[in-house]
Amino acid sequence: MRDRRVDALLLAVAVVWGSSYLAAKVLVDVAGALPVLTLRYAVAALALGAVVALTRARVGRDELRWGLVLGLSQAAVLLLETFGLAGTTATNAGLLISTTILLTPAVEGLVTRSWLPPSFFAAALVAVVGIGLLVGGGGWRVPSGGDLLVLAAALVRAAHVTAIGRVTRRTPLDLRGLTLVQLAVGAGVGLLLSPGASLALARTATPAQWAQIAYLALGCSVFAFLAQSWAVRRTSAARASLLLGTEPLWAVVCGLALAGDALGVAGLAGAVLLLGATFAGQRIETRAGAAVPAPRADPAVPPAHLVRARSGWQDRPRE
Repeated sequence: MRDRRVDALLLAVAVVWGSSYLAAKVLVDVAGALPVLTLRYAVAALALGAVVALTRARVGRDELRWGLVLGLSQAAVLLLETFGLAGTTATNAGLLISTTILLTPAVEGLVTRSWLPPSFFAAALVAVVGIGLLVGGGGWRVPSGGDLLVLAAALVRAAHVTAIGRVTRRTPLDLRGLTLVQLAVGAGVGLLLSPGASLALARTATPAQWAQIAYLALGCSVFAFLAQSWAVRRTSAARASLLLGTEPLWAVVCGLALAGDALGVAGLAGAVLLLGATFAGQRIETRAGAAVPAPRADPAVPPAHLVRARSGWQDRPRE
């Protein structure tokens, strides 16, 4: 019974993450990327701040220092991802961001000079073919600016995940406090870059828009943080990673069913190749004994909680 409960909770996190691309795109198309990010960060920071206060989590010098550094890199990820959403479909974004699972061990290999077997890079090559079909719209074409921004977000996220893994292995940090600082930094960056538009959105947002902002902030950040903090300690890293790795599937389901996105035959083939290669690469990496990151890195959800050097996050939430 407990295993089913843990599995259901991790699957719920994946569903929330997968649906977030559509929710964010709807908001961004109307209100702009920076104001949406600013309010999302601010609401998540306020909510997590209450959790930190109630649980007496530590926000010391190390949490402040590393939270500032990682908060800036996380803000860069979400800026690229959110601006990318404005130029592509929610379905494409959800699939393209899943390449983080392949990019992270490659980046980590460059840092540690510890290489994965050739089969992993074969899977990565298949993923590249899948991306070409996915973004080709039924034929080969240059990816859109939005597609490229989302791919750039995946690459920066891979570096961010690698940095989190190395920092948390070397420095004892309270990840609730660390995550709170990251969220506060993200809100500050957004407010600095678009003070007028962010405040205007806060004043004029409709109840429906506030509901979407709350869903992104509370569901994709705070809920994911609390749910994973509880669940990852009660299951294996491989099982948690597998369940969380279904996120792009839910992004596709939401995009096709709710947004009217269309893949076409070539796009569908590309999606299958991309997902298949991603899961294959993930399994190869697991067997090789490497770190298995979560596919998403919400600021309230730093993915390093699945790094095997630690038995799981002290508390994790990547957006």
